[in-house]
Amino acid sequence: MIKAVTFDLWDTLVDDDSDEAVRAARGLRSKKEERRYQIWEALNAIEPVDYDRVALAYDTAEAGFNVVWKECQINWTVDQRIRVVLNGLKREVGRDVFERLVENHSNMEVDISPEPIDGMREALKELSTRYKLSVVSDSIVTPGTGLRKILQKHGVKQYFSGFAFSDEVGHSKPHRAMFDSAAEQLGVDVCEIVHIGDRDHNDVKGPHAIGAKAVLFTATRPDDRNITTADAICDTHHDLPAIVDRLAAESA
Repeated sequence: MIKAVTFDLWDTLVDDDSDEAVRAARGLRSKKEERRYQIWEALNAIEPVDYDRVALAYDTAEAGFNVVWKECQINWTVDQRIRVVLNGLKREVGRDVFERLVENHSNMEVDISPEPIDGMREALKELSTRYKLSVVSDSIVTPGTGLRKILQKHGVKQYFSGFAFSDEVGHSKPHRAMFDSAAEQLGVDVCEIVHIGDRDHNDVKGPHAIGAKAVLFTATRPDDRNITTADAICDTHHDLPAIVDRLAAESA
């Protein structure tokens, strides 16, 4: 029996990188450029350093992050990512400067947040009347503390009774620890969960491996639509409550 619904965040609840248009309209650097600039600016203030050298070190650290993320199912925290960049450059900064870099990286998507996907609020409000809800999301650059703020900003945080963020759990999807954490917080068994997400490898194969059901969400990222083994495909949040109810009825 389905008792709970868990949600990926990026490209499931919010439109990933929709904040880039806002940044551009305000004359700001892209997130990628701003992160590299912040580290260059901090180091250059101490001792001159070539920007391209800092950008290359950041790119290298990001490539390492992606390997660890995808192959080991672990997300480096923001402070770990910055330490890898600094170590690659064989440079150090003072504690205050380092903490400011971590804070600025962590808050970038909080200060200018990605937009909610159409119908998301209404779907969560309706589903919360029948099921327990949790977020199960990789943190990437914004930590769980910041992701909660984004959900609060969009007026939906109150619908969730659990939050499994990779920087807090210690693993990233599709590792079962992410889904186990959500199930424990909600007081349900993992087989009583249906998970909603946009990536077949993380959001479908992960839940299926531990006996949960999964819905592939394709509103902003349909890339995996033709390869998925999901129990259902959802193209819009407006259809989601009916899809979850159907899966719940079939499992009763």
